[in-house]
Amino acid sequence: MKNRYESPLGSRYASEEMLYLFSPDKKFRTWRKLWIALAEAEHELGLPVTQEQIDELKAHQDDINYEVAEAREREVRHDVMSHVYAYGQQCPHARPIIHLGATSCYVGDNTDLILMHEATQIILQKLVTLIGVLAKFADQYKDLPTLAFTHFQPAQPTTVGKRATLWMQELLLDLEEVEHVLGTVKLLGSKGTTGTQASFLELFEGDHEKVRALDRKIAEKMGYQGVYPVSGQTYSRKVDSRYLNMLSGIAQSACKFSNDIRLLQHLKEVEEPFEKHQIGSSAMAYKRNPMRSERIASLARYVMADALNPAMTAATQWFERTLDDSANKRISVPEAFLAVDAILSLYINVADGLVVYPKVIAQRLNRELPFMATENIMMDAVKRGGDRQELHEHIRVHSMEAGRVVKQEGGENNLLELIASDPIFGMTLPELQALLKPEQYVGRSPRQVTEFLQEDVAPILEKYKDLQQVHAEVRC
Repeated sequence: MKNRYESPLGSRYASEEMLYLFSPDKKFRTWRKLWIALAEAEHELGLPVTQEQIDELKAHQDDINYEVAEAREREVRHDVMSHVYAYGQQCPHARPIIHLGATSCYVGDNTDLILMHEATQIILQKLVTLIGVLAKFADQYKDLPTLAFTHFQPAQPTTVGKRATLWMQELLLDLEEVEHVLGTVKLLGSKGTTGTQASFLELFEGDHEKVRALDRKIAEKMGYQGVYPVSGQTYSRKVDSRYLNMLSGIAQSACKFSNDIRLLQHLKEVEEPFEKHQIGSSAMAYKRNPMRSERIASLARYVMADALNPAMTAATQWFERTLDDSANKRISVPEAFLAVDAILSLYINVADGLVVYPKVIAQRLNRELPFMATENIMMDAVKRGGDRQELHEHIRVHSMEAGRVVKQEGGENNLLELIASDPIFGMTLPELQALLKPEQYVGRSPRQVTEFLQEDVAPILEKYKDLQQVHAEVRC
């Protein structure tokens, strides 16, 4: 159908894996798994739930009768009860015990927590893959000198590989946050209408330990280590805010990378990959627009703004719960994951296909290097008996003149010629040119790259060696 709005995150950007994770089918299958876990736990703790009823629920766990649920929801206006009804139609013997003691948040909130956890595992995989791709790039170009920039003004040289480590350092911070969030995952469990577990205490005839055990058993059956010890009807919405802040951090890092690539592509030093038949512009056929990097920046801004949604929701909840979170949450949380999924796929694709132009890099560096060599030139002249203060003044005057030639006349940088013609320095042009070896001005950049890759990156790649992919899917 082309006559209804469809989200570009679904139709153009996010991966099939992430799209399925936030699909209705995944959600409702998880609901049924939770109902089975509840029934099993209640059976094991002595409630009148039979194994035959559990087996019937399991037999229809995945063949969801959507048409029945949808028809029922049009009638009763309640999604959870509609699916309880539909499940009961398929499982007539188990119908009396489906959802026993639970509230809508038992399936809704636990499912949301499960989906965010599984989505974060996809993000982790892509993040580690990306770090591995950038590590290869950094190692390959660790020795290639390039002009560095502060305020986007020419500054002391670095290397292409060292610049890549700056992108990676931010991703390592993101990885730490992802690991932290994954390390704190819990389920809501079975807390009841206001979080007091009163309905379950009634079912278990006042046995507090069985009520506590019910929580633990549900979590274990769903593959989790624990539940939040206290809650209202819902888990704290600060959990959503924590997840989206994590995603916002990844978006920030990706946006920084994309901005650097866009600037470097303008300088013709480094370009993102460009397909053989790709069209850069509808009007200017020669153009190679950095469209993937621009898309990263565009999606990243969306995620950073989207992170405000759960923050405001968490801040404005009333007492044990209100329902003004639901509509917002259904949009903001999935879309943040879908967007970051797309961002990381694009980032991997761009980083894995970066094209470096060493001659352009060298040409620009050589034009600026005379200015950066002046400190060394001055020190050599002092060693020859010159006065440091006088030399400094002469270099200042010559630098201003060379800058004028470059900026006002469009000429080449003639600073070395000006210094060679000044007797106060006592140096010939060949002697000055001998000082202009770019590798002499990059400091510890190559060693920093090697040390960083060996000491900080290699342990991470080894830890997650089974997670790394070769390529990431990039859609339209």
